[in-house]
Amino acid sequence: MIHVLAVITTKPGKRAEVLAAFHANIPAVHAEAGCIEYGPVIDAPNSPAKYGDDTFVVVEKWESPDHLKAHAASPHMAAYGAKTRDLLADRQIHIMQNG
Repeated sequence: MIHVLAVITTKPGKRAEVLAAFHANIPAVHAEAGCIEYGPVIDAPNSPAKYGDDTFVVVEKWESPDHLKAHAASPHMAAYGAKTRDLLADRQIHIMQNG
């Protein structure tokens, strides 16, 4: 299994707009072969460390590296990327495996 933590930082004040586009894309991602988990999370109010108001983290689990590769190349991800590209300040993708 492959785990992905994608730390997405939007331009100031744009997180809600990017999350709306993200949520619209979730059903297509959940329908992909090999998708086990895919969804955004934001800071909990009582978190001792915070990413901030312009950042969210996407928590993903995929059956294999090939499934993740197919996801990255999918037309709906290309459309989401084109729609949100100008709203982002930074994007860090961490691909992890079980230790």
